[in-house]
Amino acid sequence: MDLLTELRSRPLIFDGAMGTQLIAAGYRPVESPESWNVSNPEVVAAIHRAYLEAGADIIETNSFGGSRSKLTAYHEAERVVELNGAGARLAMAVRDEVAPDKLVAGDIGPSGRMMPPLGDATADELRDVFAEQSEALVAAGVDLIAMTTFFDLAEAKAAVLGARAMAGSLPVLISLAFKPSPRGYRTMMGVTPAQAAATLLEAGADVVGANCEITGEDMPGLVAEFRAATEAPLVIQPNAGQPSLVDGHTTYGETPESFASFMPAIVAAGANIVGGCCGTTPAYIAALVAALRG
Repeated sequence: MDLLTELRSRPLIFDGAMGTQLIAAGYRPVESPESWNVSNPEVVAAIHRAYLEAGADIIETNSFGGSRSKLTAYHEAERVVELNGAGARLAMAVRDEVAPDKLVAGDIGPSGRMMPPLGDATADELRDVFAEQSEALVAAGVDLIAMTTFFDLAEAKAAVLGARAMAGSLPVLISLAFKPSPRGYRTMMGVTPAQAAATLLEAGADVVGANCEITGEDMPGLVAEFRAATEAPLVIQPNAGQPSLVDGHTTYGETPESFASFMPAIVAAGANIVGGCCGTTPAYIAALVAALRG
C-alpha cells in the first residue's frame, strides 16, 4: 500500500494506544517501554496482532520514547539502534503474518527536552536526536515515520527536519496536542493549527494533524481549523475520553462505541487518517472501523 496514493481515495485507520496495552500487560516504569521489544516481544507482538485483527490499516512501532534523550532516563541511551530496530522488525513480522497489505509506522515522540527560554536544548541537537531514531527505524524497514504528541513548534520542526533527512521517499507524519480555547485551538505553547501546518509542511512533513489531549467530540472543530489552513492530508487520533484516577489507576470515560461515534464527523471535517490515542484499545479501533466502514 502506498500511503499518500491511498489517501486520495479513502480515509485510513491507525491503531490505538500502545502504552495502555503495555500497562495492562504488567509494564511498570523501571525500564523503558521500548525495552519490552527485546525482553517481552511476545507481549508487544500480541498488541500489534490485536490491532491488525481489529481492522487497523497502520500499526505503530513500540518506540514512542525510543530517542537517545528519552532512553537516558532508563540508562539505555546506547540502545537506540537496538530497541528501535527490534520494535520495527517485531511490528513488521506480525504485519507480514496477519495482514501483509497493511503498513508499519515508526513511532517517535517528543525528546523530553525543552528549548530556550524553558530549557537549553538547541534546534541542531534535537534534529540530531530525531535523525538518529529515524535512521534506526528506516534501516529496520518501516513504511513511514509517524511523530506524535508535540507541543513546541520549534521542537516539532526539528523533529521533521531530522526525520526527513533519514526517511528518503518515505512519508513523514507529525501531530501536535491541542486544546480548545476562547480564541480557537492552541497547544500548551500557544501554537495554532495554521501555524503548525505552515511550519511543518515547509520543513518536509507530508501529513500533519493532532492527537492526545482532547476527545473525539472536540476534534471536528480542530480538523476544520487545520483544513482551512491547508489541503495537505490530516491525521487525527483522539483520546478515549478525558482521564480520571480511579483506585489509583488512570481510566478513560468513553466506551468504544461512544469514541467511534465521533469519527464520521471527524472524517467529514477533513481528516484523512484517524485512530486512537490514550486509553484506546483494539476494541476502540474495531468500533472505529465499524463506524466508518460498516
